[in-house]
Formats: sequence, structure tokens, C-alpha cells
Amino acid sequence: MELENTQNNALAKLPMLKLGEYEMWEIRIKQYLQIQDYALWEVIENGNSWVPIPVTTPPEGGVSSTTKLSSPATIEEKICKKNDVKARSLLLMALPNEHQLTFDQYVDAQSMFAAIKARFGGNEATKKTQKALLKQQYENFSASISESLDSIFNRLQKLISRLAILGVVTPPEDLNVKFLRSLPSEWDTHVVVWMNKHDFDTMGLDDLYNNFKIVEQKVMKSAGASNGDKNLAFVTTSGSSSTNNINTRRTYQKNNYKMGHSPTYPRPKSCPPQTPLQNIITP
Repeated sequence: MELENTQNNALAKLPMLKLGEYEMWEIRIKQYLQIQDYALWEVIENGNSWVPIPVTTPPEGGVSSTTKLSSPATIEEKICKKNDVKARSLLLMALPNEHQLTFDQYVDAQSMFAAIKARFGGNEATKKTQKALLKQQYENFSASISESLDSIFNRLQKLISRLAILGVVTPPEDLNVKFLRSLPSEWDTHVVVWMNKHDFDTMGLDDLYNNFKIVEQKVMKSAGASNGDKNLAFVTTSGSSSTNNINTRRTYQKNNYKMGHSPTYPRPKSCPPQTPLQNIITP
């Protein structure tokens, strides 16, 4: 039971390949296989040392000759075959469902990995286009009002990592400015303070994020109180308007009673005048 749980946990952490993110996946799948068993990555990188050999049996008793692939005989050959099968299975499981049948035709892990790279890695033209798109995403990077500090930081880090894989390195100062300018307005006071720090140009993005993380609860609490005041002011204004309307009605009714008229309310100008009861013709 414990072994089964361990296997399930390992499979749950298997990095799945997503379209447009091959470079990141290649790094993660390599790390995953090396942690599971370094021999799994070796069989992908260097190939399976054991190669099956076709063996033909001579015809006997009127039966035609047959050809079969040899099986691993020594312990080393069996281990190599086992590692190749396991690495191939893990690579296949890491692919999207719609690509399972396409890559199942590859009989060993090394050829399958090469085919995956050729299919999803893209050529130079594709990488150039992807680099341009990522640069544009970086330039337009921003956060919504309701987005948390963790979410903003994680999205920016992911974007930076993908750019770095494609050879685009961003200076620390630019990263810090991009992060601060993407924050919602409730962070404005802290943004101004930190942008004027003497070591802002050399500070790492992780250090800047950690310093903002310390005061996050205070900023959120202050923002909540500010929103509460705005809502209270709106309710008060709406209540005053309603009270004024009620007082106007009461004053109008009182004047009409004094003049001997019925307490009817003035109609909009667009409404036609009422027809007197005595002018209504009844059959």
C-alpha cells in the first residue's frame, strides 16, 4: 500500500507538456527523471546499450523458418531494457492525450524524445516569433485590482524564465521597475519609497518581493478600510437624497391640503392631462 501511494505521488508530479512551453518542460522532465532514477535520463541521452538482434530459426518438419527478436540475457541487459521501457512510458504519459497515438509508434525512449523535441521544440523561425510574443507580453505586463501579490510575482517570474530560456536576459533594475509598476494603486506609497532606495538598482526581484510580502497584510487591511469609507459615503449620500425627496413630498402634500386640493403628486410634463369625470361619456 505504501509503495502504491509513493508511485501515485510520483506520477502526480510528472511535468505535463503544454503547447508553447517546450523549453520549460524539457528542463523539468530532465530533473524529474534524474530524481526518479538517473539511469532513466541516461537511457534517453545515450540510448539503450542493449539492442535486440533478429534471430531466424531454420525450417523443421515442413514448418517455414521464423524470425524473432532476441531477449535480454544478462542482468545488465535486463536492467537497460527495464530503464528504457520505464523512461519511454513516462515520456508518453507526459504528453497531451491527443498526441499519445502519434508518439506511441516509437519503440525506445531516445527516439521518442527526439521526436517530441522536433514536434514541439520548433525551428529558429518559430523561436523568433515566440520570443517576440513573450517580449510583447513583458512590455504589457500588468495586474488586475483583485490580483494577489503572489499571483503577480509568479506570473512575472514565469514570463522571465521563458524569456531567459530563449536567450533574453533582463537587467535586475528593469525587473524591479516592471514588478512595482504592475502593482495595484493601494501599493503606491510603498512603491515610491522602494524606488528611491539607494540599492534599488542592484536588488534582486526575490528580495523586493519578500520585502513587499512582509507588509502585504497591512496594505490589504488599509485598502479594505478605505473601500469601506467610500461605501459608507455613498450610502450616506444616497440616504440624504432619499430624505430630501421625502421631505419635498410632504411639503407638497401639506400645501395642497391648505389650498383645498387633493394630495396628488405633480405629473411629468410628458403625461397628458387627466379628463374631468363629468366630461366622460358613458353609454
